[in-house]
Amino acid sequence: MSNSTATRPGMRQRPLSPHLQVYRLIPTMVMSIVHRITGAALYVGTLLVAWWLIAAATSESYFEFVNGLYGSWFGRLVLFGYTWALLHHMLGGLRHLVWDTGTAMGKETSTKLAWATIAGSVTLTVLVWIAGYMARGG
Repeated sequence: MSNSTATRPGMRQRPLSPHLQVYRLIPTMVMSIVHRITGAALYVGTLLVAWWLIAAATSESYFEFVNGLYGSWFGRLVLFGYTWALLHHMLGGLRHLVWDTGTAMGKETSTKLAWATIAGSVTLTVLVWIAGYMARGG
């Protein structure tokens, strides 16, 4: 019998590698996963920005069509999510930049940074949208 499956008397057989039953989700782990997800979402969001720019360069009627889609409640929800993903990914990148300097890597500090990334991204997203509505005149 190989070492990986052999057990000593009285010992229970454990998995060969860590898996979801072993891990307890912690804020830094969740932020790592969300950072990857927001990075992928930014690809889709950037395609939407490119579509809007192409529509602006194509014709007035096509631009109005795309603008109408983006101005709908669903379009605004998608754009709000894109804004949050952009800001969250940026703050996560800044967090990693700080870690690259070798600072703020302690367990408590990194957990605080993870929570700050969430709070900061939500706060900045709301502020950006408030500023956008104010710039439009209400």
